[in-house]
Amino acid sequence: MNYFPWLTIVVVLPIAGGSLIFLFPHRGNKVIRWYTICICLVDLLLTTYAFCYHFKLDDPLIQLTENYKRIQFFYFYWRFGIDGLSIGPILLTGFITTLATLAAHPVTRESRLFHFLMLAMYSGQIGPFSSRDILLFFIMWELELIPVYLLLSMWGGGRNVCIRLQSFFYTLRGVLFFY
Repeated sequence: MNYFPWLTIVVVLPIAGGSLIFLFPHRGNKVIRWYTICICLVDLLLTTYAFCYHFKLDDPLIQLTENYKRIQFFYFYWRFGIDGLSIGPILLTGFITTLATLAAHPVTRESRLFHFLMLAMYSGQIGPFSSRDILLFFIMWELELIPVYLLLSMWGGGRNVCIRLQSFFYTLRGVLFFY
């Protein structure tokens, strides 16, 4: 049994690495862009390694489990685990986010914020696929909405006001069903 916190690292690495972007000296977009691509690739490779070498395909139960009790008062548990249905979306999220970061070459306006939001969105998208606690699921789901809203509003295009509000309200409406 492997007790290494693979899923915690996969979820926390993009947001922690993205927070370091603001410490870089501003010498252009190239360094920040390649740093973001490297963080995405490292996270994708860690995810692929964890699934290839530590996930048993013949076991239908939840694997790579992590369970930490963080806040006693709110009964907040940091519970992660994956099953066979979670593998595809997590790997697909990593692959598509890496491709989106590669395709974001022409972004020059506020590139630090853009790449930080891309990495924050990446963490927020992997979190709900691997969370086993309903409170953690909703926190990760809602934290994913903030970067998506800011990305759409700042770099969205011509109809970005309409698009960002539609995206926000459709996603919020889907979450309100669970309440």
